[in-house]
Amino acid sequence: MILPATIEAIVARVESGDIDEQSIGALRSEFPGLHFTWCMDDDIGAEEPLMEKTGFNLYLVNGAQHCLSLTTDPSIANGVVIAEVIE
Repeated sequence: MILPATIEAIVARVESGDIDEQSIGALRSEFPGLHFTWCMDDDIGAEEPLMEKTGFNLYLVNGAQHCLSLTTDPSIANGVVIAEVIE
């Protein structure tokens, strides 16, 4: 489960700087119970993001059934994908 306040904090951190290995590492340190992935948005496919922001889309990951899948339901999510959008 990812609380709405946690999602807001993650988005604020990503919006405040560059998306790179250092920023993803900082997120992992700040939110140790969550798994973070960084990729390009066009690697995701046809899935709908939880949020579309300038420069990135935010997706949630559900890994409860030993098989990872994307979800828009924070109550079952245990990971976050920061998908960079290059215009």
